Amino acid sequence: MSLLEVNGLKKVYKTRFGHNSVEALKDVNFSVEQGEYIAIMGESGSGKTTLLNILAALDKPTEGNIILEGKSFSQIKSSQMVEFRRDHLGFVFQEFNLLDTFSLEDNIYLPLVLAGESPKNLKKRLDPIAKRLGISSLLKKYPYEVSGGQKQRAAVARALITNPEIILADEPTGALDSKSSDELLNLFSEINQLGQTILMVTHSTKAASHASRVLFIKDGVVFHQIYKGNMTNEQMYQKISDTLTLLAQGGE
Repeated sequence: MSLLEVNGLKKVYKTRFGHNSVEALKDVNFSVEQGEYIAIMGESGSGKTTLLNILAALDKPTEGNIILEGKSFSQIKSSQMVEFRRDHLGFVFQEFNLLDTFSLEDNIYLPLVLAGESPKNLKKRLDPIAKRLGISSLLKKYPYEVSGGQKQRAAVARALITNPEIILADEPTGALDSKSSDELLNLFSEINQLGQTILMVTHSTKAASHASRVLFIKDGVVFHQIYKGNMTNEQMYQKISDTLTLLAQGGE
């Protein structure tokens, strides 16, 4: 059984008075295996952000369902959804979403504190992650005292500390310079090689070239996909570029 199954997702948004509707997702189907690194690409308005919000249990589909490790999202009560997200999903956002009044350490601890984790276990959980991400010396600093790349590493640590089944990343390199972007993408690859499943929405062909599979969303459906296989990042980059050109031209 796949780690994540997405079955027949449809999302229709209605205008305020219900006179018009917009079909953001029409019929999205795919599965994610344990340890995969998947990038989702598509033009603005293609539905990829809507899809990510539904996968993050921040929005509900009009039709269809998501199953994570055999647990159907539709069976989770609204009152339990916050806890479910915290325990099973890790999030990395474009704008980091760190609290400026908390140190990096406290920002990373936050999901564990909210889950009622014993204080004596917090440092034990953080130390190996901070060491792996190269931020051990920065933990007492505040977000405004570190670079964008260092903030994003702290955000990745916060996502990892709950041992989530999947990390959901929304344009994680969007607010980073090229050097920090490269460092983050290499970091994601390393984390993935250790077994972490990652699903990333991105406009960046370079970011997507690091993934093991790329899904292309067009007009609310999964239009095409590419498996990396034995391709290098450079070969994958070219394959993605060619596919995006074809999509822009309306080709199949």
